[in-house]
Amino acid sequence: MAAITYKCPNCGGGLIFDPKTQKYGCEYCRSQFSQEELEALSGDQDGEKESRTEDLEGAALYTCPSCGAQIVTDETTAATFCYYCHNPVVLSGRLSGEFRPDLVIPFQIDRKKAREIFGQWVGRKKFVPEAFCSEGSLETMTGVYYPYWMYSCHISGKLEGQGTMVSQTTAGDMRITTTRIYEVSRSGETQIQGLLRSALKKGDRNLAEGVQPFETEKAQEFSMGLLSGFQAEKRDMESSQFSQEAGREVEEFFLDGLKNQGGAYSSFQVTDRQVHRDQEKWSYALLPVWTLTYRERRSGKIYYFALNGQTGKTCGCLPVDKGKLAVLFASVFFPILIFMLIVGYFI
Repeated sequence: MAAITYKCPNCGGGLIFDPKTQKYGCEYCRSQFSQEELEALSGDQDGEKESRTEDLEGAALYTCPSCGAQIVTDETTAATFCYYCHNPVVLSGRLSGEFRPDLVIPFQIDRKKAREIFGQWVGRKKFVPEAFCSEGSLETMTGVYYPYWMYSCHISGKLEGQGTMVSQTTAGDMRITTTRIYEVSRSGETQIQGLLRSALKKGDRNLAEGVQPFETEKAQEFSMGLLSGFQAEKRDMESSQFSQEAGREVEEFFLDGLKNQGGAYSSFQVTDRQVHRDQEKWSYALLPVWTLTYRERRSGKIYYFALNGQTGKTCGCLPVDKGKLAVLFASVFFPILIFMLIVGYFI
């Protein structure tokens, strides 16, 4: 397995993908290169400056190709940073062969914008601990490419049933109820694109689902260099684990669409349904997420903030500062108590 650093052709500094410019930038000489320019200048870097790897139980030990320091990662990490020289490192062996992604959505939101969005989001929450949104905490905000399976298929079928419409009219003192029953038959076909399933067991399912949807139609062919400057995770779940679930979901979506086309009924009873799926395809994709986590000291519970690195959608589970709640309670309770005592005294 290889550890790779992407080097600037001008000065040899580490290159980092910049979401704002959609180019690779050098932090030392400030040069910028597009994907095409980098390939033309340096050739394919996927095999450049490899390191030796020693697999450990549940982890792996790498040698940084830039400074020789040892890098320890868990078994699903595919891109990270060297904690000594701070160069971005891509562990290409974990994204090769059957584990090489088909697609990637590059980060569109950079760290500065992510912090700005976080500040606006947390600013509306009055009882969040100061430590959660402190400068030190913000420094731990991390851009991570999370692994997803992306499902697409062609689906066709028909739906038959009985639709019942009930109406009421009034004539004098009489209320007349009219019931009409219709035989309904609908058929159709559609193309399903971009149904996502998180492919990482250890990831928080609420986090992976909470930042959706992604604009999957903008996904592009995977390039290893896009990971430079970010962290990335390798999948540890296979598409076969989601096949039945995804199949049921798209079929229910399709049949609901046919049912809604039949008209507005008081009730609808399905008598026959036929669905056929073909052209099924699973694509392995890496999608961008900015994350920030916070561990509460007393309980040890982990809270998180997540931001879709493409669209800016946010989700999170926030800690509550009990001290701030106590102050609020005291500021409301004691004035009311004093007021009631005064009123009671005069009464």
